[in-house]
Amino acid sequence: MENYITVDSPCAASHPLARQFIDVPRVITELKTKHDQYQLRSVSSQSDDKIWTCGGDDKIMRLYNIQGELVKSVQTKSRNGPTDIAVTSTGLLVYSDQKEKNVNRVNNKKIKKIIKLQGSRPVSICSTFSDDLLVVIVSDDWSQTKVMRYFGSKEKQCIQYNDYGQPLYSSDNSFKYVCENRNLDVCVADIDAHAVVVVNQAGKFRNSYIGHTTSTKRPLNPRGITTDSQSRILIADWDNRIHIIDHDGQFLRYNDNCQLQSPYGLCVDTSDNLFVAENDTGHVKKIQYLV
Repeated sequence: MENYITVDSPCAASHPLARQFIDVPRVITELKTKHDQYQLRSVSSQSDDKIWTCGGDDKIMRLYNIQGELVKSVQTKSRNGPTDIAVTSTGLLVYSDQKEKNVNRVNNKKIKKIIKLQGSRPVSICSTFSDDLLVVIVSDDWSQTKVMRYFGSKEKQCIQYNDYGQPLYSSDNSFKYVCENRNLDVCVADIDAHAVVVVNQAGKFRNSYIGHTTSTKRPLNPRGITTDSQSRILIADWDNRIHIIDHDGQFLRYNDNCQLQSPYGLCVDTSDNLFVAENDTGHVKKIQYLV
């Protein structure tokens, strides 16, 4: 019989269908993509049996089924490598192109520009539960970082400063990755700050996570970030592990037994299976961590 542990957290306790952690997370499937070594960066779930991938300077975005078969490939309009990808609630692929300073939508291989920036560039993106887009935007000189919320091409919200007028995010030339939680918090993995910064739907600071204080390993070195059905936040750590925290920023556990190699992009499917894009190998691992 498999062993389980129950986590005593406000989020898990309050959820009517709270699921338990499996004592030992396990790799269900490992997919080999066509992205070269050191290229694979992003993964996004199209459905429970299909995932989109992109990476580095590779101008091709690829859709794979769970058997690892290539279903579809789309080349970026500019022939630049996409910076990040996301799948909308209506099933359309969107991607950011920081060299062209735009965000594009793909519909049946037809590419349409939906956001065009001047003086700044889009980095990472995510699609929200209300079908908005959250876009991490940096100024051309990388001195300012903000998260913008769009509905189509219309700006709805800017998240940049806390209540004291201080920047929420570091200003540097490293990427930041964004996702929305089930409670509508906006969660950003800030690589240079070695932190995850969480604000509420109104853009007010809620908490930050800088790693588990009892860990003997190196400080948090976040890359991709995602959330599951119970508002847990999952963070890819370049130190070959996944941190799982609750919606209040409290550490719950590591997933560090799946022989990960430079985990980068993350996403979950509707069953809370975790997909991890490995930058070093070009592989995507599907991991079960909940019963």
